[in-house]
This record gives sequence, C-alpha cells and structure tokens, in this order.
Amino acid sequence: MKIQWWPWGVLTAISLALLLFFVLYPLGVLFGNSITGQDGGFSLEGFRALLADSQYVEAFGNTLILGLAVTTCTVLVGVPFAYMVARYDFPLKNLVAILPVLTIVIPEIIVGQSWLLILGNNGILTNLLGDAGISLPSFYGWTGMVFSMTLVYYTYIYLGVLAALRGFDGQLEEAGLSLGTPPFLTKLRVLVPVLLPAVLVNALVVFTLVVGNFALAMLLGSRVPLLSVMTYNTFVSEMGGSPTLQSAMSVVSIAIVAIVLFFQKRVVERKVYTMTQGRAPAATRVRSWTALLYTSGVGLVIAISLLPLIVVFIAAFTKTSGPVMQWGQWSLASMQRAVHGAPEPILNSLKFASLATVLGVAFAVLASYLTIKKRSASTQVLDYIVVLPLTISGTVLGIALVQTFNTGWLVLAGTSGIMVLCYTVRRLPFAVRNASSMLFNIPESIEEASISLGVSPLMTFFKVVLPAMKASIISAAILMWLTTISELSASIVAYSGGLETMPIAIFRQVDGGRLGMASAYGAALVTVIVLPIIVSVKAFRIKLFSGK
Repeated sequence: MKIQWWPWGVLTAISLALLLFFVLYPLGVLFGNSITGQDGGFSLEGFRALLADSQYVEAFGNTLILGLAVTTCTVLVGVPFAYMVARYDFPLKNLVAILPVLTIVIPEIIVGQSWLLILGNNGILTNLLGDAGISLPSFYGWTGMVFSMTLVYYTYIYLGVLAALRGFDGQLEEAGLSLGTPPFLTKLRVLVPVLLPAVLVNALVVFTLVVGNFALAMLLGSRVPLLSVMTYNTFVSEMGGSPTLQSAMSVVSIAIVAIVLFFQKRVVERKVYTMTQGRAPAATRVRSWTALLYTSGVGLVIAISLLPLIVVFIAAFTKTSGPVMQWGQWSLASMQRAVHGAPEPILNSLKFASLATVLGVAFAVLASYLTIKKRSASTQVLDYIVVLPLTISGTVLGIALVQTFNTGWLVLAGTSGIMVLCYTVRRLPFAVRNASSMLFNIPESIEEASISLGVSPLMTFFKVVLPAMKASIISAAILMWLTTISELSASIVAYSGGLETMPIAIFRQVDGGRLGMASAYGAALVTVIVLPIIVSVKAFRIKLFSGK
C-alpha cells in the first residue's frame, strides 16, 4: 500500500527521525563506545577485560542460571494456576481469576522492600520464628531473588496460558477420548502441543525480564554477582571516565536478549498449531474438599503475591527507631517526613510521569495509526523500532541515553529532560500496544466516507478516528502512567541531584536501612499509582488488561 506524502508521509518521516535519534542513535553510541579504545581507535579491550575478569564470568553464568530458575518456577506456578481457572469451577473463581493481574501494579522495588520487612534479617516473620527457636535461612541471595521474582512474573505465564486454554477447541479432546485414549494421555498428546507455544513465548518474556531485572537483583542479590548489578556498579564507578567497560557489559546484555529472541523466532514459531476457533470445554464444577483444596491453593498464591501491598502500608504507619521497626506501635512520623519534610521525590515522580505519559501516548497514537492504517515499508520500520526498547534492560537503555546526551549540542544529562526521556522511551511500547488495540476494529470505510464529504485526511483523523479510539487511548495512558511512575532501572542511572523520584528514594532508603521512610514513600507510590487507575477505570469503564 502506498502512503500519501501529505500528511501521513511527513508524519511517518518525523516519527522515524525521532525514533532514530532517541532510540537507535543512543544504542549505536553505546556499541561504538564498546569497541573504542583509549586512543580513540577500534579496540576490543573492553570485551577482553570482561573475559579476563573471573567475577564478570561468574556474573554472566549467575544471570543465566537465575533466568532459567525463575522461568522454570513461573511455569510451574502459572500453568497449573491457569489450567485450574480455565477448566474448573470452584468458589470465588471469578475473583481468583483477576487478582493475579494486580501483581503487575506492584512496583518491583516495593516487592523487594516488603519481603525484606517480612523475611529480612530483622523481618517480622524472621523475628517471630527466631523467638520460637526456629532459624530461617537468609532471604538474601538466591532464595530471595528466585522467590520474589517468581511471584512478580508468574502472571505473564498465567495470562498467556489462560488465553490459550480459552481458545482451545474442546472437540479435539473429545475426539481423542472417543478413540479410547485415556484422559491423561489425551491431554498429553492433544492439549500440551497446542499450549506449548504460549508457554514458551511467555517463558522467554519472563527470561528476558529476569536478565534485565535491577530492583530485586540489587536489593536481594547480596553477594551474588549479576550482570544487571555489575553494569550499574561499573557505570557509577566510571562516571567521568572511560565508558568502554560499561558499554561492553551493556552490549553483552543486549546480545543475550537478542539470542533469546532469535530462539523464539526460529524454534517457538515452528511449534505453532493453527486450528479453527471452537468451543472451549465447559468448566467442571468441583465440590466439597476438592473445591476447598482448589480455592485455598490458588488463594494462597494470590495472598502471598499481594502481601507486599499490605505490608508496605502497615510499615508506613509503624513507629521506627533508626533501622528497627517497632511492630504494633503506630506513628505518622515516617509519612510526615516523606510528604512534608522531603516531598521532592513525590513531586518529581508526578512531574516526570505526567510529562512522559502525555508525550508517550501522543506519539503512540500516531505511531499505531501509521503502522496499522497506513502500511508501507517505512511504517514497518517504524513498527519495529518503536518496540525495540522492550527488548533492552532499563539499566542498559539508561546508560545509552546518558552516554549520548551528556555532550554535544543537546545536553540532557543532569536535567529533567533526561528523566522524561528515559521514562518515555522505556515505556513507549506499552502505550503503542494498547493504543493499537482498537484500530483493527475501525473500518476504513468510515474514514473514506468522511473524506468524501470534503473533510481533510488530517481532520478526519482528529474528528473520526480519535473518538473511536477513546477507550484504547485511555487504557494506553493508564498503563503508561503505571509503568513510568514506578520505573527504576533506567532512571537510577540517569538521575542526579534534585531529580530523585519515589522508586529511587525507596531504593536509597532501603539501602541505608531506613525501612520506615522507604515504606512511607512506597505507600505514597502505590497510592498515586492506584487512585488514578481506579478513577479512570470507573469513569471510562476501561478494561485495563483486556489486551493481554
């Protein structure tokens, strides 16, 4: 399809120019720095230094092991969870089916902080069991990371498998049973091959998220070397010095994700089965002790997943004495210090997230319209670049942006601009995905009818297309707000004095052992995340996660 030069050709060119400058160009600078020696010439000394560093090699191996361990655990939790919800009818099922989605709302920094309050060296449960003579293993290290990341990421497996189960044609199983095949063997031969692509695709998503995870790895990793933490530490230690080593580490992190995506394309897509959409099997009602077992089983997983939300609010109003939480004694001191004494992180988060949401949604609406309704070779390139930040860890993206915009004619490092840029670029794919969801259902005949009546294509876009996209635009804005205001991995690299946000403040307070103040900022963060979402969903009747 040819695209008209005005206005869509011009807008496509402008969109591509912005993405090339703010996404591809920083990544190019990062790669260039990784192969540039101290004399300014071509050199692989950064990569050679990494290979010669035993700690880095260990971090590389640990990162892969952590990714595989967490991915395996999320599959073991998410797949049975989805199967029970899809195939069985038990008490509170409707509530149980939607509650796991709420885990996406909880920022990872709050998850880590809350579990430290519960199972840390001075945690509630640690002290209670210690008084009873029971000693728990340290929550720092592998135990804490695998446990907390599993509870954060199993929802991706759950949602993907649940969608696949609801789209499965139950007649396939009935045909297998009619041939005399035992029920278990029928599921193994018929259901598993159809579900396998959904499991593998979402498992790869989880793996890439774990590899790029910063918040939980930094808070709970203790002395376990990991790539994301080492990349951040190297960046901090080399500020003002040679960027070669930090760039080389970042390129290796990107390479891991690229290899995983290549695996997804070459292996996973070969296992896709196409079937005519049929009727999913009716859910089997379970009763008595079986119903109790199902409800309590899935309810326990959800309760543990949502426990950080409860703990952070309790801790925010708990009296503290230095690093010691005096549980059962209530105080407003921490909240007063956070809201009145040091409100800058709260104000900065609101300002940066608001600007990023407005810019991101505006660009996402235009980009999604061009890629779906005005297809051409240029818009296909646009479609690829716009989702590229989704495959790059936040720490790597932050380093790339800081290295690119700390000199030259456009200096953003050290200003509010770099924070807004980090937020916008990092979370833009979320907005694009949701903004595009409604466009597939808008027939082109509506636009053609408007243009035939003398309305220009651009005015038709504003008067006809945008009103029809209202629901998806609001949904995109909600998700953009949710993901930007809780962003840490990119902003922790880019921020400087006076630009501290709530996630950064929580990270610094936890690192300093001030869990009361960290909880106060955490409660404020959850509040400014949840309240706008509730108001928007109620006012506009938006199904926030309908696209998942």
